[in-house]
Amino acid sequence: MIETRRFGRTGHQSTVTIFGAAALKNVTQARADRALELLLEYGVNHIDTAPRYGDAELRIGPWMREHRDRFFLATKTGQRTYAAARDEIRRSLERLRVDSVDLLQLHSLGHPDEWETAMGQDGALEAVVEAREEGLTRFIGVTGHGWTIPSMHHQSLQRFDFDSVLLPWNFVMHENPRYREDFEALCKLCDERNVAVQTIKSIARGPWAVTDPNRNT
Repeated sequence: MIETRRFGRTGHQSTVTIFGAAALKNVTQARADRALELLLEYGVNHIDTAPRYGDAELRIGPWMREHRDRFFLATKTGQRTYAAARDEIRRSLERLRVDSVDLLQLHSLGHPDEWETAMGQDGALEAVVEAREEGLTRFIGVTGHGWTIPSMHHQSLQRFDFDSVLLPWNFVMHENPRYREDFEALCKLCDERNVAVQTIKSIARGPWAVTDPNRNT
């Protein structure tokens, strides 16, 4: 079985390997079901998906009928305005066949202009907070990619008390002094606030650079 660690202030003991459901973007339900068998076999208990991941939410939906209590379920909204995010959140719940998720995240929030929209009046953050108030999610996070995302996440945490952040961490990025410094500063702040830190692309050759689903990381 895979080791578990406390996922920040949520109290959930998440497996250190989280299943990134982008891998289900273009697969059949039968192939997705074989992935579920592996998750259950090795005790992976945290699934991360998003509307942008093609059919992933649709592939996960059938699993939830029988196994909802086995997983900490996270999805995202990539919309930046209140109205669009509100609609997307509800569409995700329908696709996932659940009444609520455990974690709802602002997806890939790294561009300054998009950040201002999402975090401002009538922005996506208002829709996510509303979803929490309505019981559609328990926790709220923010995700991102690229070289500037640690500093952007730091900025996001100054604006709102997120429960989790997600960003890349690998050898190449570690070798960049600026990225390493910003990453370590973000981790320090998250540790102080008991915010969960999720890392991605630890061994990726690039952002979905190959088409063979067996080789994507």
